[in-house]
Amino acid sequence: MSLTDSQRRIRRIVITIATLAQCAHSFALDTATIVPSVASPSCLEYQVVGACYWLRCTNFGCKVKTSAKVRHYVPDAVVSSYSSTGENPWNEVRSLSGPISHAKGGGSGTTNNQHENNLSIFKNVDVIGHPGIAAFNAFASGSGYTCSGAGNPYVPHMLSTLDYIGWRHGIPERIYPQSLIPGLREVGSRLSLNLWGNIYPRSGFLHQVDDYKASAVMAQRAGDIVTRPGQVHVYQPLLVAPSPGYWPAGELRESDPTTGKWQQLTPRLTNACSSFPDPGPHTQAIDGAYAWSFWRPYTCCKREGQTFLGSTGPH
Repeated sequence: MSLTDSQRRIRRIVITIATLAQCAHSFALDTATIVPSVASPSCLEYQVVGACYWLRCTNFGCKVKTSAKVRHYVPDAVVSSYSSTGENPWNEVRSLSGPISHAKGGGSGTTNNQHENNLSIFKNVDVIGHPGIAAFNAFASGSGYTCSGAGNPYVPHMLSTLDYIGWRHGIPERIYPQSLIPGLREVGSRLSLNLWGNIYPRSGFLHQVDDYKASAVMAQRAGDIVTRPGQVHVYQPLLVAPSPGYWPAGELRESDPTTGKWQQLTPRLTNACSSFPDPGPHTQAIDGAYAWSFWRPYTCCKREGQTFLGSTGPH
């Protein structure tokens, strides 16, 4: 029996909806997906960079002991950047950032003009401690002695719904020089015609036609906030104090992988890390929800005595 034109149209619509539903389901992100992603030699980037010297004293005298000085990256947090408030793509932590009275809506602005190509995109951002720290330690220990990071599993460091004055209104950062002067603190380059967006003001709005790039800039903004103390935002710093033989990660800087790298988790799970702007390919999320593992560099050496005497090699 042949189908009428109307039946064919309905059938195409049903098939399209089913296909989109399958795609959305395939991009669902949960802890069981995130944890194995830490087994990435590319992101770990383990190196022996020098030596540390310790003074060990016992009842029989003192000796100078040495230990290897190592440097590698640690997945401190999962950073989610998403359009719909309360719809963090990481399922298990979604309830942490539900809508509140001052932070309900989300998504992109529009002028209802079909020729509009410079929409203001809004993204919520959550920075939450990586759930795969134990798995990472087991993986990284195969390379030798490892350094501890600043993150703790599932601990929120920033939930943009709680930072509604800074994240939704850009107060007071929209009057900062970094926000007003072109060329300061930007992801990408104007000269190379690959400008993704500005870091300041560190709010949830950006004029960018590419949803992936807008989400990446928001993740970079959030990373910029949590890796600095004393910022005018509601957050918990993702920082840890240095100690003898331990040099933790510092401030994140855009386009500088030596300060932090990103591993995409959704909508496309990858096994490599890079800084923004990354070369791609850039998969656009159907629901406007993206997530990355945020890897940061740490340097340390195994304690071999009571007193740290010094070290060789870079920190």
